[in-house]
Amino acid sequence: MATGIELIISTICNATFCEPIYDNPILDSLISQNTKQYLALSEEFNGKHFKIGTYNNRPLSWTEKDDNGTLIGRGVAFVLVDILQKRFNFTYEVVVPGNNFELGGEQAEDSLIGLVNSSAVDVAAAFLPKIVKYLKLVTFSVDLDEGVWMMMLKRPKESAAGSGLLAPFNNAVWYLILVAVLSYGPCITLLTTLRSKLVPDGEPYISISPSFWFVYGAFIKQGTSLAPDANTTRVLFTTWWIFIILLSAFYTANLTAFLTLSKFTLDIETPQDLYKKNYRWIATEGGAVQFVVNSPNEDLYYLSRMISTGRAEFRSMGSDYDFLPLVQGGAVLVKEQTAIDELMYGDYLQKAREGVAESDRCTYVVAPYSFMTKLRGFAYPKGSKLKKLFDYVLMFVLQAGIIDFLERRDLPSTKICPLDLQSKDRQLRNSDLMMTYMIMVVGLSAAVAIFIGELIIKRYLRVKITKHNKGKRKKAKFSNKPKFYNYDDSRPPPYEAIFGQNSKFKIKDSSKTKIINGREYLVIDAENGDTRLIPVRTPSAFLYNISK
Repeated sequence: MATGIELIISTICNATFCEPIYDNPILDSLISQNTKQYLALSEEFNGKHFKIGTYNNRPLSWTEKDDNGTLIGRGVAFVLVDILQKRFNFTYEVVVPGNNFELGGEQAEDSLIGLVNSSAVDVAAAFLPKIVKYLKLVTFSVDLDEGVWMMMLKRPKESAAGSGLLAPFNNAVWYLILVAVLSYGPCITLLTTLRSKLVPDGEPYISISPSFWFVYGAFIKQGTSLAPDANTTRVLFTTWWIFIILLSAFYTANLTAFLTLSKFTLDIETPQDLYKKNYRWIATEGGAVQFVVNSPNEDLYYLSRMISTGRAEFRSMGSDYDFLPLVQGGAVLVKEQTAIDELMYGDYLQKAREGVAESDRCTYVVAPYSFMTKLRGFAYPKGSKLKKLFDYVLMFVLQAGIIDFLERRDLPSTKICPLDLQSKDRQLRNSDLMMTYMIMVVGLSAAVAIFIGELIIKRYLRVKITKHNKGKRKKAKFSNKPKFYNYDDSRPPPYEAIFGQNSKFKIKDSSKTKIINGREYLVIDAENGDTRLIPVRTPSAFLYNISK
């Protein structure tokens, strides 16, 4: 067999004037010693009979029995075996372990690695992961592929993002907003108190109760009766309003996006979630997952604690479909991606044949992140000559992309039951509005509690205080000196202050009218001695409920 350099030289010579270098005694020295050894090894195993071990790991490898009871190998692994058989002209028989384990059992015959290690088979035609425990017992071929172990679980009815009202922000943002609401009111009180003491211009400080209600009212976009004149207080108010405006804009936009284009998320996405949230998970007994988790040299060793608590278990099943009832019960299945894809696709087709609605066929879903990844290949006994013979051909098969094609040939080109089913109708559910119900219940409970508190304070405590102070009542002293009150003329007086029972304006029958600038006004006297003009026979007169 010609090497790469020989093929290049042969191509150049054939395109010019040279003769082919094969079977040319002059250039025979160019043939490498390795090529001679390989040709000799190929002649040595020509027509030999091999024992090939395998185990049930659909769709990569499994066995069936023909009419005579002879085991026949199936799957991607035996497509490669057939290629090797045609190349090297050998015959073989299939041998399976007793317990369908990769490694483990009481005897060597119980596992596939045990068969290879004891030289009971010449080669293991299966995609075995290259983990440390296996490397100590057998010799692996070239890397045939990279095995990816995924986590399959029952598709939840609701996204793990939470309620619709809380979804736009994560927990950290909500906590910071709560801290801002609770702390900004005391900050206003503190700064206005310091200003009133350091800058004595008559501007009073804002106590804690009005500050809190201002912050809360602005948070729900309500107005306030506070009208500060100091620039410091106005800047404080403006800062909080700007904060609320931006926060409301972000919340409204994200809430709209969540309700229309929300991405479905799972509660379990990584192996760390299994440990942190204490989810029950299962894997194949005697497989790579069991030995990786139990190995202190592996990154997933922390999951071994879940085995001792019973939250993780390893089971040996006759078929992968036997795992589905456990997954339906809430367990997470950890298995190779190819096996999970075939399992989900078969379940989808079964539901389609049974007439299940399209929206209900995808019962299971795969976590977005892998559990682990390992390189895989065939296994040979230690010191086997077949490694050098077979690996040369397997390397070319791998480079041609044949293995990747064979692993996906029976599966659809699209993703099977993706995480986001791209549902076009997005109707609000009770879960989206659950927070509104909680707010109503909490608000009503708080109102009832405050009502009871006010009832106790105002009806019982004040009655006791009044009875206690009745005997200590002092005579009131009256002064003949008139008292003068300062009124704020910058705002219009309320209606009750003018014509109510406690009105400071006294309208008498002797009150006169006066025309000023073409308008008629009613001239009245206020309690403080001032004279007021009230418009008459104008649209604004209706505000004072006066008819003349």
